[in-house]
Amino acid sequence: NGEQIMSDCPRFITEFDCEYGALVDISSTVRRIVARNPGPFTFKGTGTYVVGHGKVAVIDPGPDLPAHVDALLEALDGEEITHQLITHTHIDHSPAAQLLQQRTGAPTYGFGPHGAGKYEKGAKVEEGGDTDFTPDHTLIHGDRVVGDGWSFDCIHTPGHTSNHLCYAYREENALFTGDHVMGWSTTVVSPPDGDMREYLDSLRHLSERNDQIYYPTHGAPIENPNAFIRGLIAHRKMRERQIISVLEEGKNTIPGMVPGMYKGIDQILIPAAQRSVFAHVIDLVERGKISCKGELVIDSILHLS
Repeated sequence: NGEQIMSDCPRFITEFDCEYGALVDISSTVRRIVARNPGPFTFKGTGTYVVGHGKVAVIDPGPDLPAHVDALLEALDGEEITHQLITHTHIDHSPAAQLLQQRTGAPTYGFGPHGAGKYEKGAKVEEGGDTDFTPDHTLIHGDRVVGDGWSFDCIHTPGHTSNHLCYAYREENALFTGDHVMGWSTTVVSPPDGDMREYLDSLRHLSERNDQIYYPTHGAPIENPNAFIRGLIAHRKMRERQIISVLEEGKNTIPGMVPGMYKGIDQILIPAAQRSVFAHVIDLVERGKISCKGELVIDSILHLS
């Protein structure tokens, strides 16, 4: 899910042509079909990836749209889905896994149910997740999934959600990044399941890798991933500086900050922008840069420490 909020960095990829219901070749062994669920948080729609030929893996089967599943299975006629890999459990990514499994028996793989990375800390996660999903096979950071001519290393990248995984496609030095890194937009980080400190740590972890290309679930591939990630980190640091600056100017609540920080923002995106600023504020409070009286909530009165 994206914010669709642009800045000087990184250089977002806003051109993306897709034909809904068509399975198209992205590389010699990667295909993609886009679900018809466009919107301010999904761009043109959910891109479901197919890796391999014959016995294939499906990555992020998508939303609960029977027409999308019909089109995918029609395009894969004569082939077998042996794995369904889920990056995370937002409703535009995982619900179609159940539909695919009912028709093919293909098992599911993922980090765990929605909020799995936060339950142990006692946090109640936000709505908007696919709470019906539990993977048949639970994956953790460092696990490897192997199929017929393809293999993936699992990289736990909490931040957007606590159960977010990226899948490193070893045979092509490519990374399927789900919503953790998207070319068209920054990523919404919405507490409590979304966590800005974890998100930045996960970005830094990816920046130490040498993946050649990223395949996000929404939008076009990212062909300069390391430079793009540096831009994303710089963007988040710029947001931190903005928060400190607007506090110095006397705007001391998140609802009061957002209009000036996100000039010209579409009204429908204001709640998402507030949630991302809240995620930054939580991190800044934990680091001792900002303080507030009482419990920290989205409309708390904030002060510089």
